[in-house]
Amino acid sequence: MFSSERLKGIDLFVCVADMGSFTAAAERMNLTSSAISKGIARLESRLQVRLFNRTTRRLSLTDAGAAFYRTCTSVLGELEEAELSMQAENSEPRGKVRIDLPAAYGRLHVLPVILKLIEDHPLLMPHISFSDRFVDPVIEGIDIIVRIGGADIWPNALGHRYLGAQRHIFCASPAYLKKQGEPKTEHDLENHSCVVYGEGNGMLTPWHFAGVQPNNSEKKILPERVAIGDAEGQLTAVLAGHGIAQLPTWLVARQLEDGSLVEVLPHLATEGLPINLAWLKSRQTLPKVRALLKILTDSLGPSGSTLNQS
Repeated sequence: MFSSERLKGIDLFVCVADMGSFTAAAERMNLTSSAISKGIARLESRLQVRLFNRTTRRLSLTDAGAAFYRTCTSVLGELEEAELSMQAENSEPRGKVRIDLPAAYGRLHVLPVILKLIEDHPLLMPHISFSDRFVDPVIEGIDIIVRIGGADIWPNALGHRYLGAQRHIFCASPAYLKKQGEPKTEHDLENHSCVVYGEGNGMLTPWHFAGVQPNNSEKKILPERVAIGDAEGQLTAVLAGHGIAQLPTWLVARQLEDGSLVEVLPHLATEGLPINLAWLKSRQTLPKVRALLKILTDSLGPSGSTLNQS
């Protein structure tokens, strides 16, 4: 375990090494030469090594003292830099902050918000990664994450904030529906081309229908025309007229608004997973983290997003 005793005498040692004598170091630190000498002696006794070669005319570092001096000056320099950085951060968000985002949702909705923030704070340096896997910020040293679902398995070291709930709707292009007709029931989908989510191992993600099951969702895998392991890829295929897909509202809101996609079977749309913002509690007081949490909440939270729109 680290002991504060290890810090005692280091400032005296570095000052003596810099000044070249006990007398000069005493004047610099406003102490007596005797106090300096006793402090160095205690440090050498604790380290069990001689740090200085002493003669009547000259004081010089031993080999061990020179090595210890390099380490001490490096540590003290880092402490000074950390203190200056903290002082600066009290007034301006600055420095590196690690953020991990869901791939498609992060690129479409979160990244533009972060880029807007750094326009106003040029000293802020976000390091942004995209992944859809489970992430433990405590283990991986990530300051802020956005996740679709997952809040129930996060460690207690995380704070989190609800951003909204996605809805899963069925949609297709007007051209496809003109050619193939619009389905009226879930059974009609069996006669349509389906653009489904397919994982790399060949597994297909089943579609969910609002129903009478206890969880208000009935699962069914339909014949696929195209299987794509990426939500944006599914959207591209649907826009190109290759079939019907079940997609989250955050992904297709703009296309529904401009008419390039049409919702079908609205009575079968389901509520999807919640979207959450999470962060390391140990870092939440830093201005750079506070600034990001505020803008993400304001821009993506229930009052500022389209997640809950049908």
